[in-house]
Amino acid sequence: MNLSTTRGAALAVGLLVAFCWLQAAAHSAGAPTTVIADVTVISPERPAPLMHAFVRIANGRIAEVSTRPLKGDVKADGRGKFLIPGLIDSHMHLGSVPGMLAPQRAAHPDLVAQAAAQEPRSYLYFGFTTVLSLGDTAAPVQRWNALDVRPDAYFCGGTPLVNGYGFTSFDANPYFLFNPDQASALPASVDQAAHTPAAVVERMARDGAICVKSYRETGFGRDAGRLPVPGVETIRAVVAAAHARNMPVFLHANSVAAQEFAVQAGVDAIGHGMWNGQQSTSDKLDTAAAPILQAILERGIGYQPTAQVIRGLGAELDDAFFADPLLARVYAPPLIAWYRSPEGGWFRRQELDGTPPAAFDRVGGYGDAVTRYLARNDARLLFGTDTPSAPIYTNPPGLNGFYEMRRWLAAGVSTRQLLRAATIENARILRLDREIGSIEQGKRANLLLLRGNPLDSVEAYNTVETIVLGGRLIPRERLSASR
Repeated sequence: MNLSTTRGAALAVGLLVAFCWLQAAAHSAGAPTTVIADVTVISPERPAPLMHAFVRIANGRIAEVSTRPLKGDVKADGRGKFLIPGLIDSHMHLGSVPGMLAPQRAAHPDLVAQAAAQEPRSYLYFGFTTVLSLGDTAAPVQRWNALDVRPDAYFCGGTPLVNGYGFTSFDANPYFLFNPDQASALPASVDQAAHTPAAVVERMARDGAICVKSYRETGFGRDAGRLPVPGVETIRAVVAAAHARNMPVFLHANSVAAQEFAVQAGVDAIGHGMWNGQQSTSDKLDTAAAPILQAILERGIGYQPTAQVIRGLGAELDDAFFADPLLARVYAPPLIAWYRSPEGGWFRRQELDGTPPAAFDRVGGYGDAVTRYLARNDARLLFGTDTPSAPIYTNPPGLNGFYEMRRWLAAGVSTRQLLRAATIENARILRLDREIGSIEQGKRANLLLLRGNPLDSVEAYNTVETIVLGGRLIPRERLSASR
């Protein structure tokens, strides 16, 4: 890769990101200026809340933050309320319908259409104004961003190995890799030179990806120990190619061994908690985990606990899940009815039958111990949900983020750490912190107006009153699936 090509790829990515913001600003251009008046601003770069503040928004951006009254064409009353940056989910899978794979989608196109129409609104309902689809391609993200009301979406290209985790077909995975010893597994029609680490990262950058996702997964359940995994040199080559383009690398790594590999490979962020294949049966850290976690702390590697992933699987075994009234805010009534039907419970019967619910709590408890250790040592926590983590209905878009937040607080993460992880830390890892992640002059006006104080209680995140999306004020209840 010569210097001019590298610069060209970086410029292409920069232009694509800039285009997203310019497109959003154009949507707001000519719109009246808005002032959110007499509000308490809580933003991660501030050591303390700014009380009785005035925030003026113009052309989709924050024009001024002041403690003196400001004038605007539209005034939003912030008295007794709290203004925070819009939330960022840095680990989701855009366009998936929870609880459905191809056979279910083919049988119920009407439900799929309803779910697709509601999904972006459900993320916004729970305050997520930016989402990152891990292991995706450009086309779904472009379709999403063409919608009028939706969070801003970005994607990481995924680099599965030949016949490895997440690999279904050559056509479906344009960025697949192969270890040198797997070359014989490639059909003659496949150009090997196009699937080296350098080549696939170059293609991702050209397609508009802002990051790279790789995998270290030997499989679990029926596939446990059977899937091929990349060598450390392969992922180091991916990291080098990505860093040359200022793209961070996320690694799917949910076990002690996989996270040790992540440290060795030099990735920027670990996607998932340390809960697959762990040896301990308690919430006490075993001796193998300690040096790995210390290395994660010392190297500033980002960490996504994804605490709700395991609990979501366990929730499939408990019909009490449907008693949560918040489900009606994110799932349309016909979809909920289908989930409760025998057909909608197919995953529970086929994949989870005979698994005791306590097994998921036990594994989740160990993951919580890891999260608690990292939080106490001020690790670089990143908020991500892996929605939907599997074809299960217990990972509802948006609401799954609220469930994840509750898990973090129960594990020992502070409210301030949670806010940082879901705003500025996610923005920084994605190289978007000049645009989003805090309430500062010049940044994109992706904001949330809450009735509750998020520094007092995680439940405040369910008191969103208004979502400000690129300067547009959207009442929360207009986004509800039950409207």
